[in-house]
Amino acid sequence: MRKLVYYVASTVDGYLAGPGGEYDFFRVDPDLAAAVNAEQPETLPTHARASVRLTDAPNRRFDTVLMGRRSYEPALREGITSPYAHLRQYVFSRTLSGTDPEVEIVDSDPVATVRELKRSAGLDIWLCGGGRLAGTLLPEIDELMIKRYPVVIGAGIPLFAGAFQPVPFTVTDTRTFDSGAALVTYSRT
Repeated sequence: MRKLVYYVASTVDGYLAGPGGEYDFFRVDPDLAAAVNAEQPETLPTHARASVRLTDAPNRRFDTVLMGRRSYEPALREGITSPYAHLRQYVFSRTLSGTDPEVEIVDSDPVATVRELKRSAGLDIWLCGGGRLAGTLLPEIDELMIKRYPVVIGAGIPLFAGAFQPVPFTVTDTRTFDSGAALVTYSRT
């Protein structure tokens, strides 16, 4: 069965972005970028892949991406309606309507959608962002891959937003990069 993997950048204090959606404080570390490009090239947006010579790179880990509306909106603001055209794209929103035929807007239960995706054939499913969406999908998340950056912001969009529900995970891998960023992988215990 396919896994749902929450693969995202986070501050040390557990935020995905600032209160207004800011994320420019996540420095681009060449060592971390090289690791991501080699191991998960599909996690780079389609429009950025050419600049790092990944246009024809095969999808190694994921063939599907899930986004909350607020994770999708930065691309829309730039006029990019299909940010991951090399993946099957799902955006969970009750307020958006179809913006691109390659992006499926889902206004129904995210958990039911993920369960259906997990039963279908394919590579793993990447949850790329949305603290509220991650909180809703927590019962279905099989693995966390957290790019933890050495910065504290104090407030913002949390890694998980939702009800109090402790779920144990086990650290399965940790890599630290020259900038101090760390890629920590956790599997559901």
